[in-house]
Amino acid sequence: MDRRVKYTKKIIKDTFIDILSKKEINKITVSEICKKADINRATFYRYYFDVYDLLDKIGKDFLEELKTVTIKENYTVASFSKEFLKVLLENKELIKVLFNTNNNLSFLNDFLEVVFEKCQEKWLKEIPDISNEEIEYASIFMFNGALGVINFWLKNDFDKSVDEIANIIEKLSYYGTRNYIYRKREA
Repeated sequence: MDRRVKYTKKIIKDTFIDILSKKEINKITVSEICKKADINRATFYRYYFDVYDLLDKIGKDFLEELKTVTIKENYTVASFSKEFLKVLLENKELIKVLFNTNNNLSFLNDFLEVVFEKCQEKWLKEIPDISNEEIEYASIFMFNGALGVINFWLKNDFDKSVDEIANIIEKLSYYGTRNYIYRKREA
């Protein structure tokens, strides 16, 4: 891809994310993006159909980046989470927008799918007789819980370190809420 095209797309995306952090998507116009990005509308429409298409492409580009995250062979939930959390933290403004944009459930489902594929691969290697149904139930439970923890972390403006959040996800995944909540009281 031409350097100028990359630069123009980056300006459009950065401008859109900035505006989206302040306004709902249904209140954003292509004209507003173009004016703030100092480009003409024809340039915008050369790459994107509308603001929803732009949001979708931003989400897809980020998911492609997540797919490139390398996980060590013998990973734990904490080390696995840590690798993903680092990428989220490096892209925190984008993540705030993607996680909080109304009607962006497809991004969250696609995000979970990326994580699911990474775990499914490991579980099938370690437990060859595990059924697809068992993998589905376990992953749905774990990942929706982890997604809730990540969303809470995001709403608190990333107030804890990657290590702290990864450890919370691991403890809840391995030991459940009862052990997580009562562990300090019983010690």
